[in-house]
Amino acid sequence: MKRRTLDFIFSGGGLLLAILLLILGFVMADQASFAEDYVKEQLSEQRITFAEADKLTEEETSWKEGSKCLTEYAGKLMTTGKQAECYGNFYIAMHMRRSAANAAVDGEKMGWDDETYATMGGIRSAAQAELAAAKEKGDKEAEALAQKKVDAATSLRSTFQTGETLRGLLLTSYGFSIFGEKAALAATVCYIIGGLLIILSVAGFIHAFMTPPDKVVLGGNGG
Repeated sequence: MKRRTLDFIFSGGGLLLAILLLILGFVMADQASFAEDYVKEQLSEQRITFAEADKLTEEETSWKEGSKCLTEYAGKLMTTGKQAECYGNFYIAMHMRRSAANAAVDGEKMGWDDETYATMGGIRSAAQAELAAAKEKGDKEAEALAQKKVDAATSLRSTFQTGETLRGLLLTSYGFSIFGEKAALAATVCYIIGGLLIILSVAGFIHAFMTPPDKVVLGGNGG
């Protein structure tokens, strides 16, 4: 095979691959832009604003290692996936844990610190059974206490339902934003590799035109 022919084959193949990579890059960049705009639009519609720094409690800013993000975003309108993750994981989650830890009946803590919306269903059912038994016995004091337990369990479960629903929506937005970031990174990689292939392909075409027409490689007696 002539060297010039081989150069044309490799250069043409490289150019074709470069074009495909650039097209893929444009597609990924478009998806990244869509994800970013979608997340910003959806979060902006919620009009969630982070508390001002001077309104944050020490517990809120030190609850977990990542809680410092509440200070970073203090006073800002939530518009990004990172902000949504911060609010969901370190503000809503902390307040749900605090509500569970503070749940009490007649000043006595109920010990529901580690409970969730799902597990509170069983606790409320047990309290309701206790209430029914007290009513059946006609024990007014026990009935009043059981009713308070039912009310406390119902209230905390409602808090969990609201908090976990909002937190789930915010973390979904965060996940969507991560998809956009990955798409943007993939687009950049495609552009870089595509650009390099174009440079190499152009160099290959130049080499082909500079190579003597009768030069042979891969066998033959050319120069």
